Amino acid sequence: MMTTSDALPVEAAVSLDDRTARTPLWRAFLRPVPAAAAVVVAVSLLAAVFAPQLSALSGNDPFTYHPEALGPDTAPLGAFGGVSTDHWFGVEPGTGRDLFSLVVHGARVSLLVGIASTLLATVIGVVLGIVAGAVGGFVEKLVEVATDVTLGFPFLIFAIALSALFPLEAPRALLLTLVIGMFGWPGIARVVAAETRVIVRQPYVVASRVMGARLAHVLRHQVLPNVASTVIVYSCISLPGRISAEATLSFLGVGVLPPTPSWGRSIGDAISWLLVDPAFLLFPAAALFLVTFSFNILGDTLRDALDPRGAQR
Repeated sequence: MMTTSDALPVEAAVSLDDRTARTPLWRAFLRPVPAAAAVVVAVSLLAAVFAPQLSALSGNDPFTYHPEALGPDTAPLGAFGGVSTDHWFGVEPGTGRDLFSLVVHGARVSLLVGIASTLLATVIGVVLGIVAGAVGGFVEKLVEVATDVTLGFPFLIFAIALSALFPLEAPRALLLTLVIGMFGWPGIARVVAAETRVIVRQPYVVASRVMGARLAHVLRHQVLPNVASTVIVYSCISLPGRISAEATLSFLGVGVLPPTPSWGRSIGDAISWLLVDPAFLLFPAAALFLVTFSFNILGDTLRDALDPRGAQR
């Protein structure tokens, strides 16, 4: 029977390998493209947190109408959607609301729903994936069936139907978070389950079980730390998709309700004015593109830095 002293060198070696593989992590973000992506993400998060202060700098807020900034056809006066010293990004056609304020406040909804739904999907996926991979048997089959059913369910149709069923006064951001999060766990559950099946067969895990370690102890102290890097990378890569999902639902009119700012809603409203003044589409679409693109870059950078095989190529 293997003793505790025999098992320690194996775990120590694994920890040493992990530290060696993760040493270049901070260096990966010193490259120009990942550094620029990190700056964009940081700026967008700060804009979401300090949206009221930023909109106050321009002397506007996202809920005040400015009819004086609109022409007879309710299109913005002036070039580029009414860009001026008073309205840095122009104004919204039809209402005259300040577009800069709409964009920075829209970051709150889009990023909040994207990040919260990613956390929800990650928690569900990690729990189900670890349990399925470690226990196996009937439990694993049950999780596989639940995964297949969730993947096969038409998410968009369900979200539209659910939005119609809920009363208008229901918190739409919470509803979007729950819907997107509950449909987002199958991918990470499959990845975690596959890794867990490999980890529980490792000698140091088998030795721990032989020495009497409980399954909960093994999952918490040996399986979870080893899948953590995969979970972080997968969550970061899937986050842009969650932000885009919120924008898509708001674009279709089943997301947050007006006058609450949202990038997807601003883009949807801009489509009807595209032939009159395409400038209204530029800033919310650019914000959505830059943030989702930057999160993708960060996810790819984390994947390359945390994957020892990727570091050796």
